[in-house]
Amino acid sequence: MTSNQMDKKILIETKGVCLALDGKKILDKVDIRLHKGEIVTLIGPNGAGKSTLVRVILGLIKQDSGEVRLAPKLRIGYMPQRLTIDPVLPLTVRRFLTLAQRCSESKLIEALTEVGAELLLDSAMQTLSGGETQRVLLARAMLRDPDLLILDEPVQGVDVTGQDELYRLIGTIRKRHGCGILMISHDLHMVMSATDQVLCLNRHVCCSGHPDSVRIDPSYVALFGPAEIQQPVITPYSHQHDHSHDAHGDIVEDDHKDCKHG
Repeated sequence: MTSNQMDKKILIETKGVCLALDGKKILDKVDIRLHKGEIVTLIGPNGAGKSTLVRVILGLIKQDSGEVRLAPKLRIGYMPQRLTIDPVLPLTVRRFLTLAQRCSESKLIEALTEVGAELLLDSAMQTLSGGETQRVLLARAMLRDPDLLILDEPVQGVDVTGQDELYRLIGTIRKRHGCGILMISHDLHMVMSATDQVLCLNRHVCCSGHPDSVRIDPSYVALFGPAEIQQPVITPYSHQHDHSHDAHGDIVEDDHKDCKHG
């Protein structure tokens, strides 16, 4: 741990967390620590216990043993992995965002604007694309003015370009608000540049550290295979432009400026 990390406020810490459900061990002596302003990503195969660990941290499930410590008066914004809405239920983005808490019109617009979805306020939730839905879910989490954001597979159902944009947005939110972020993912290569620390979980902590060290760790390689045969890290092309995009990703034309692609 660096001296900078030691100086930062610890937001969440677990020590020796164990949990069994229906006689099956789900979590085995799991330790995790996350500081203010830090992005930590949980990775692991399906069934590794990632979402279960988050539920334990949130207090939705009680661990069998071990400790979970949260900073006093910690405000948490939670973004779930998926959202299921009855297709016949009349539910606009505005109504969805205010189901659990009352918010002023200006705060709703502010939250949606921050995630690039301000034009969706009166859209029906059922008509949103995957990327739009994830941005609305992120806006809902931000309405709590969180000290800690917990994002469960935040790029679920989003195409590759949209995934990169969302990870950049998450980094911007961390920088702007100084909040800590705990993300869940199953692919290290997609979050390499978007995280400070990685914790590889397969019921127990297999390895942890900086993404570059984790991807060559024998425990990680045993789970996912060597780096050279994994899906390559996708580096988006450089795009310098003078036009704008609307909430759907479409270009808003400007007859007086050119778009330059590198």
